[in-house]
Amino acid sequence: KFSNAIREKYLKLLQNKIPNSITNLLDLNDFEMPIFSIDKQKTNGIPEAAIDFKKHISNSDAIIISFAEHNGSYTSAFKNILDWTSRIERIVWCGKPMLLLSASDGERGAKLVLDTAFNRIKRENSDTLFKFSLKNFHSTFDLEKGILDAELNKMYKNVLMDFTKVI
Repeated sequence: KFSNAIREKYLKLLQNKIPNSITNLLDLNDFEMPIFSIDKQKTNGIPEAAIDFKKHISNSDAIIISFAEHNGSYTSAFKNILDWTSRIERIVWCGKPMLLLSASDGERGAKLVLDTAFNRIKRENSDTLFKFSLKNFHSTFDLEKGILDAELNKMYKNVLMDFTKVI
């Protein structure tokens, strides 16, 4: 599902940059579930949506996440899926190679959410974890041409190359 959201345009570009790959784009809105609590888990068990999400992760060769920044952190939907999925298996991301992305129209490129997520995820997946932040999105990105800023494009390609080497 693609809307006009920055992160979705960004992922659409990336989708065709990894050779010999099949991309399965997941929208967190498709995994809506109750806000995590131990009491809810004891009463109702783990929601089927969390189990389905974990199956997608388990069946993947690699994971790319494009983060939206809400008040300087990741969305409550992401945190909720992380919380529920960790109840299925403590190692949420199954040790898969991961590329974390952020983008915004600001000068920092949603770097705060990216750093927050990176620091959380690296506790269980530090060897194959990569990140890239794209600042000033509307002036540095074109859906047809990709990243327009030469320095940012070089950094992006280097991160992408490192990521694809471990897949």
